[in-house]
Order: sequence, then C-alpha cells, then structure tokens
Amino acid sequence: MNIQNKNHQDNFSRIQTQPLQQQDYDALEYYPQCGGVTVFLGTVRNHHQGKAVLALKYTAYTPLAEKMIRQIEQDIEAKFQVERVRVIHRIGDLTVGETAIIAMAYAAHRHEAFLACEEAVERVKHEVPIYKEEFYLDGTSAFVEGCCIRYDREVVHVHHHHSHDKRCSS
Repeated sequence: MNIQNKNHQDNFSRIQTQPLQQQDYDALEYYPQCGGVTVFLGTVRNHHQGKAVLALKYTAYTPLAEKMIRQIEQDIEAKFQVERVRVIHRIGDLTVGETAIIAMAYAAHRHEAFLACEEAVERVKHEVPIYKEEFYLDGTSAFVEGCCIRYDREVVHVHHHHSHDKRCSS
C-alpha cells in the first residue's frame, strides 16, 4: 500500500459543510495497482414519496459520524480485500441536484470495487447518524431521524405543518 496515500486518507474529513464536487476528490489518491475505481455520487432528487422536494438539510454530530464512517471504510476494505474505500457526506442545506454523498472504492478489479462501493453507501446510509430534513413544495417538511440506527421496529416521524406520516424505509 502507498503509505503517503494512506496517511492523506486518514487526515481527510468525511463530513463536509462545503458543496461536494467529484473533481475535488478524484486526484487525492493514486493506486497504480488498482484497475477498478468505482465512484458513486448521491444527489438530492426533486421528489420523495409522491411529494415535490425543494431542498434538504443534513445534520450530524460530526465527531461521531467521522468515527463511524472511518470504521465502515476499514471494515469494507478488510471484507472485500480492496485497497481503499472513502466516503464523504455533506451536511447543511442542500438544494435539488447538489451532491450529498460521494463514495469511492479502489480495487485490483472492477467487481470488488463495485461491491465495496455499494456496501459503503448502504452502511453509511443505514448506520451513521446523519439526519435528513426534507422541505417540500407544499410548505411542509419531514425530519426523518433514527431510521439509520433502529432495525427492530418501523419508525414514523412527522414534523411541523401537516401530520402526514413519513415512514423510514430501508
């Protein structure tokens, strides 16, 4: 493993408050032994459960979220025997089309890179306590919290304005 790249990765913040752009992260690491580099960009879409979405707000306790994402990266690197996994998640106010998450996996072959990248996104989405409040065109909003860390029950979250149920789904 390239130690210089490993050290750079360890100092990199997984939780960002500035807009995420893939080109800002593409050149951060170079592994000549990797033939497969998978990149996933998750963006804010303009709808959710039949409602028009105007914007989102992500919040997190950054020290805990950073620690959990780093552990997920290490777990996936070991599981799939890939060179590197990186996940960067945005917090703050985001508009439709903005990037909320970037996940990258570096592997010798594409198959392992795809698997590692997909698992990284799924685990961060469902395990790391990053909370999303959705703001809708009709003036309502839903703050969906806790669905990432509770598997033993269905969680219903309703926020101000109207009492439409927002069910977490995984």
